Amino acid sequence: MESKSSINHQPVQALKAHLALNVRNLEQSIQFYRKLFDIEPSKVRTGYAKFDVHNPPLNFTLNEGPVKTRGVLSHLGIQVRSTADVLATRQRWNDAGLLTRDEMQTDCCYATQDKSWVRDPDGNEWEVFVVLADNLAETAPCACGVAEPAPDARAEVTASCCPPAPVGIAR
Repeated sequence: MESKSSINHQPVQALKAHLALNVRNLEQSIQFYRKLFDIEPSKVRTGYAKFDVHNPPLNFTLNEGPVKTRGVLSHLGIQVRSTADVLATRQRWNDAGLLTRDEMQTDCCYATQDKSWVRDPDGNEWEVFVVLADNLAETAPCACGVAEPAPDARAEVTASCCPPAPVGIAR
């Protein structure tokens, strides 16, 4: 995750990778991943579970809902220490020609976060994010895969656990 650019930037130190999977049955998935990681989930809400894996360092989440033809992968991410690190990574991605989309002060997965998104050539969404407040009360389920994307995905800020609508990749 350390930048090798010649510009004098402070290196961004990633805390851990983030992996979110869409699952058909949350309870069955929780049981499987309890066994796989040999830990209990750190957060469970309706349609959502989080495992804070220490070895390897991984923020691993399950989002219950219909599994689409794209597969069970929801999105991928890199959790960082601060909003400044989110912005520095976004700038590096922009400098590399990637199109980004920001979600600042957004409530997602029962936490308030600042984040920026990019999409790989296969359509997989990657986010860099910082958690500003965690373990928010359950007020509404995560709406991953439910809401239709806005016509202007760059202008809309959503309050879900979902990656933004596609905006393309600069070449």
